[in-house]
Formats: sequence, C-alpha cells, structure tokens
Amino acid sequence: MDFLNSLFRYPIDQLPFFLLTILIAFTVHEFSHAYFANKFGDPTAKLLGRVTLNPVVHFDLFGVLLLVIAGFGWARPVPVNRANFDKPRLMGVIVSFAGPLSNLLLAVVGTIIYASLVGSGVMGGIENERLFTAISTFFFMFNLTNFFLFLFNMIPLPPLDGYRILEDILPPSISRKLQGVEQWSIFIFLLILIIPPLQRVTIQPLYQLAYNMYVDFSYLILGLFS
Repeated sequence: MDFLNSLFRYPIDQLPFFLLTILIAFTVHEFSHAYFANKFGDPTAKLLGRVTLNPVVHFDLFGVLLLVIAGFGWARPVPVNRANFDKPRLMGVIVSFAGPLSNLLLAVVGTIIYASLVGSGVMGGIENERLFTAISTFFFMFNLTNFFLFLFNMIPLPPLDGYRILEDILPPSISRKLQGVEQWSIFIFLLILIIPPLQRVTIQPLYQLAYNMYVDFSYLILGLFS
C-alpha cells in the first residue's frame, strides 16, 4: 500500500473521487467545445462523434494516467475548423471559452449543492462516518478541481484555451507572429508544469486562488442559511 501511495499523486483512498471528478470535468469541458463548434456551423467534431457526454470518446488514456501519477495531464482535444464559422474570430472565442466556462459552472453548481447540504443540516445528520467522509471528500475535490481548471485553462499559453482566445482577440498580424513562436511557448508551458520553482510562482498561486474562490463562494451560500 505504501508503494501504491508513493506511485500516485493522490492517496489511494482519495483516488476514486479524483477519477470521478476528472471524468466529469474533462467530459463536460470537451463536450462544450464540440457542442458550440457544431452549433456555429463546424461539423468536424460531430463527424468524429465528439458532440456527446460519453467520457470514452473524450479521454486520452496516457493523459489521464499522467494526471494521476504526475499531477498534470489532458483529455483528447476537440478539433475545430474555424473556417466553417460565419464569424471565425468571434465564434472561435466563444468555442474556446466554452470549455473553461463549463468547468466554472460545474464548480458553482457543485459548491451550491454541498454548501446547501451543510447549511440545511443534511450533512450534520449523516451518522455513517464513511459516507460523511466520502461525500465531503468528493465535493471538496470536485469543486476545487473545477475552479482550478477554469483558471488554468485561461492561461494564454498553447495548447490551452486561453491562448486560442488570445489568438482570436488580437489583430491578425500579431496572431501570425504568435504562431511563429508557438512551438517555443509549448516548451515554456511544459517547464512550468515540471520544474518546482516555476510551479511555486505559477501553478501554486492558481491553486490558492481556486481554493479562495471555493471557500468564499461556500461561505456566501452558507450565509443564506443563517
């Protein structure tokens, strides 16, 4: 058991809750991209069967394994052909933003549900300690992870959504220059994820901000029950 705990990023007893969290978070995120791309006239994702909430078509096995072991990973990106949009730049921004926004909405809904369970006394009335711990652990992990995914995906570095949004917002001449250095930006992104000193000044502050968002919103909802 000690070996398994050392192998995975999360304790074994918390791993099922984390897997369920990313199962939902990644699936809804990628579905949102595919759904809006199809709505705006690009059938690429639909033809590939990506306009679905079936997690199997959105998961990348290696990306998920790396996430569980190393703490960072990915789902299968949704292919989008902006040339099929009537307004490529505007619709491109909406399609790119749909993914992070879906994570924010999941976090908001999850926080409302859990805070309401606590504020109404439902959680306090659960006598089974294992059930109480399971519910608390899941909602904490689910809400915090989705708040973090919202913030993380808005970073303006490839291959994240924030970069695609930046590409569509900036003038075409500047966007073309960004594409020229895109390959180097990917290396910078990987270094941020891998090197601890860089993590401490980039990723960790995002985690703290996500945690603060979760806590502050939880207290806001709990205040409605006082």
